[in-house]
Amino acid sequence: MSVLSCYIRNAFCKFRLLSAQKSFLSTTHFGFETVATKDKQSKVNHVFENVSKKYDLMNDIMSFGVHRLWKDCFVSRIMPTDKLKYLDVAGGTGDIAFRLFKYAKHINGVPEVPSVKPLTGLDVTVCDISPSMMEVGKSRAEELGFSSIQWIEGNAENLPFNDNSFDVYTIAFGIRNCTHIEKVVSEAYRVLRPWGRFYCLEFSKVENNLFRNIYNTYSMQLIPVIGQLIAGDWNSYKYLVESIRQFPNQEEFAHIITQSKFDGVNWINYSNGIVSVHMGYKTPSK
Repeated sequence: MSVLSCYIRNAFCKFRLLSAQKSFLSTTHFGFETVATKDKQSKVNHVFENVSKKYDLMNDIMSFGVHRLWKDCFVSRIMPTDKLKYLDVAGGTGDIAFRLFKYAKHINGVPEVPSVKPLTGLDVTVCDISPSMMEVGKSRAEELGFSSIQWIEGNAENLPFNDNSFDVYTIAFGIRNCTHIEKVVSEAYRVLRPWGRFYCLEFSKVENNLFRNIYNTYSMQLIPVIGQLIAGDWNSYKYLVESIRQFPNQEEFAHIITQSKFDGVNWINYSNGIVSVHMGYKTPSK
């Protein structure tokens, strides 16, 4: 029996060693650069530490303000209502969270004036891995009077929430920066309640070939230059543009969502596919 136990123990040790070696040697993309998988998250964190203070300004400049319209359309599809729990992941600057409150006010006929407090029944949590981005969001929330938002530091691949905790999960322009997209979607499924809804706004594949060529030239050649001129940071914006090219197209991403057990998976394109909104819901049977 002791010989068998030793054999099993040795085999188990070898398995753990091989697994560790595989993990250590595995690689992934960081933009167009190949890096060790274990190093990607720290590199992404560094990017968002660098861009946090001028993130919203750069979004306005790079998209000519269109990102605001994309986000408005995104939230209008969610149609936020009172007494539901919302989780906005990678939403550190608060753009989506604030829009959820504003849209809920609008559809409930509450005037958009500073003296009117957000609906007390709208429960919004923002979760972001970057403290720098959340500091920007918290400051803006204080200015706008959105004091009820909860701000939680956490990784989208390992959310610090219990199963079946939220009714709606949103992530806007964040999932492409994660190391393991599949883990992010699986975590979304885990924390959603039965019939909970998943919404993801992300850059995607432009449909028209001519428009795609123009867009690719602009984004690859000019956005890093704008990043250097406005934010003094060429490399971070070079990465952000390259990360768009590495993200799955609409059909591929829809497949990932479906593989994570979501039902009713579909998407809608904005601006000829520059960005798309992917949606799905969690059924009780799964």
